[in-house]
Amino acid sequence: MVLFRPKVSGLRNVPNVGPVIIASNHLSFSDSIFMPLVVPRKVTFMAKSEYFTSPGLKGFIKKLTFQALGQVPVDRSGGRRSEAAIRTGLNLLEVGQCIGIYPEGTRSPDGKLYKGRTGIARMAIDSGAPIVPVAMFNTAEIQPTGQIVPKVRRVEMVFGEPMYFQGDSSDLTYLRKVTDEIMQGIQKISGQEYVDIYASDAKAQILKDFPKKD
Repeated sequence: MVLFRPKVSGLRNVPNVGPVIIASNHLSFSDSIFMPLVVPRKVTFMAKSEYFTSPGLKGFIKKLTFQALGQVPVDRSGGRRSEAAIRTGLNLLEVGQCIGIYPEGTRSPDGKLYKGRTGIARMAIDSGAPIVPVAMFNTAEIQPTGQIVPKVRRVEMVFGEPMYFQGDSSDLTYLRKVTDEIMQGIQKISGQEYVDIYASDAKAQILKDFPKKD
């Protein structure tokens, strides 16, 4: 960690005790390594189950890394599975834990900030936990997608002011409004260009326009 000379600001915005949701932009696999190491309490990420089941050496390293960091695998592919992921998050918050979430749902394919998934809004409203927006910088350069060994670069993290939400978590329009406010909070400190589509859709479009060669 010393090699990457982390520059951290706003860490005081993370409560020392009690439930809290850390909502971060997502540029690299290494986001889930750097950020928990600077927060003075355990951060439990609800990581995609694919991180624990990916094949090959890369998949094995991912699995060991997430297990060592105490992360929880969840299936976020939709329907009942997404509901189960939300329930897992609410259970963790109920016992006062700090959880980390990437509202975009997946890594940005091009460094831009994409539309957030509304599960984070529901968890914030139902639990009453504050949301601390976080911006990660330089992690895409440190560990680009597909690269196992990270490059030595300085990593920077900015933790924003806590955000609180109340209201009707069954109101889908309100959930979207809250989620958009959370993404605006992240964008304010990250300075990223915001794109009002899901990152997964952007990735699919990129793959369609530039298909991988065999």
